[in-house]
Amino acid sequence: MTTEKSSLHTRNLHRNPYDFDQLISCVPELKHYVFVNAYETKTINFSLPKAVKLLNQALLLHFYDIKNWDIPETNLCPPIPGRADYIHYIADLLAEQRPEIPSGSSISGLDIGTGANLVYPLLAHRSYGWTMLGTDINQDSLKNAQRILDHNPDLSPVIQLKKQPDSHHIFKNIIGSGHRFTFSMCNPPFHDSEESALKGNLRKTKNINTSKSKKPLLNFGGQQSELWCEGGELAFITKMIEESAQYSSQVLWFTCLVSKKDNLYKLTTRLKMVKVIDFKIIDMAQGQKVSRMLAWTFVPQKERKAWF
Repeated sequence: MTTEKSSLHTRNLHRNPYDFDQLISCVPELKHYVFVNAYETKTINFSLPKAVKLLNQALLLHFYDIKNWDIPETNLCPPIPGRADYIHYIADLLAEQRPEIPSGSSISGLDIGTGANLVYPLLAHRSYGWTMLGTDINQDSLKNAQRILDHNPDLSPVIQLKKQPDSHHIFKNIIGSGHRFTFSMCNPPFHDSEESALKGNLRKTKNINTSKSKKPLLNFGGQQSELWCEGGELAFITKMIEESAQYSSQVLWFTCLVSKKDNLYKLTTRLKMVKVIDFKIIDMAQGQKVSRMLAWTFVPQKERKAWF
């Protein structure tokens, strides 16, 4: 008997347990990392970077027809089910006061910090047909993202990449005078230092395999820009909110994941200070933790239909 991962969004393709036989048929190398656990179910050791990457390759190929997805071992290896949830919750946000979820190339999204994995644009287009622009400050990450697109040529017309040349800015240098985006999205750096990122990962690894290891291995890899920034997520999202006001007529919904619930009060206070028309906090389950999507808009409700 299989049980659904009920915490995931109802449209998430990964609500059921992984069918490892099916996934191994997509990526045969995965079989070397699959074992039967104490509950007599097949699984992998999620603290092993190679195992997680092979699982991602299989999931992206089987469910989304993404071929030859790969990332350097130094980069973030994202959990696909949780990343898909963010996309589906954005779809719900866009579907408010509409008979159906907006789909197709007329819906354009901006992914801030797309990383080497390019996962949000890939999932967004395959799930809903949206066009996406992925940005990053790391040129090597963008090179790998482009390599993924090169292996999937049908995506090149609908997923674009752009480098952010200034790490002090988020939307500036990216959104030009003629640009309009239906939404922006971001999974910001959570930690405020490398030490904090390593300690956080040690806790996560202990939770996964109940080991006594004191060695803080990053089971998901991760460049600095992916894992930490000065001031952590509070400083990053605060900057995003402040800068969003300058592009209030060019993005319908700004969205961002918030990992730390305690940051919400300060962030919503900042939203009120920049005079947003509306904001929402939407709870999301992200694997072992509960995250939340913070969404805000400067567009009056009566004018939103004109964006579709």
